[in-house]
Amino acid sequence: MSQPIKLMIVDDHHIVRKGLTFFFARETEFEVVAEARDGMEAVEAIENGVSMDVILLDLSMPQMDGVEATRKIKGKNPNQKILVLTSFEDQEHVISAIQAGADGYCLKDTEPENLMEAIKRVFAGNKNIDPKVANHLFQHVNQGESEEVKALKELTKREREVLIEIAKGKSNKKIAEALFVSEKTVKTHITNLFSKLPVKDRTQAALFAVKHKLVEGNENV
Repeated sequence: MSQPIKLMIVDDHHIVRKGLTFFFARETEFEVVAEARDGMEAVEAIENGVSMDVILLDLSMPQMDGVEATRKIKGKNPNQKILVLTSFEDQEHVISAIQAGADGYCLKDTEPENLMEAIKRVFAGNKNIDPKVANHLFQHVNQGESEEVKALKELTKREREVLIEIAKGKSNKKIAEALFVSEKTVKTHITNLFSKLPVKDRTQAALFAVKHKLVEGNENV
């Protein structure tokens, strides 16, 4: 029989800690080896030599919250597995915990079976995000892109090529020759560029291209 996964439960609510301890006491796959009332106690326990496989960590606690505790623990021991177990599902808490180094994020209203599976996944070296909060991560990623970058990604390959040629200071005729298309086609692409990008004329379009490193700085811009 394999050794049980050793847990530390960190929560400022006595009933929560004892409830979790009682629950895991009935499960042979897990063993609660330590409890802490806040992040500071958790950090001190580790510094005093207490060893565990996975830390179940609340976020809102006195003296030292879960995010700061995660940051300190991971700073000293990057391999320590930490699974956030909290009632907060807003974007600010989710992103802060993940950025601090948490390996997983579970809500307290999750089913017991799902919590046990989450612990096992984190213990195995995988990440675990509660489906209810996963959406916040995707929103964060999307927000990380500026509106200009999003607009740039909307361009077709040919529109991007025309934009680059504009930034080089070329006329419609020269662009047409360079891309082997008609001037009418070039004008159509430019009209599309102006509708997709936050620019109103060729000069702004050229500056936009340079800003986003489509071309190097150009004396014609």
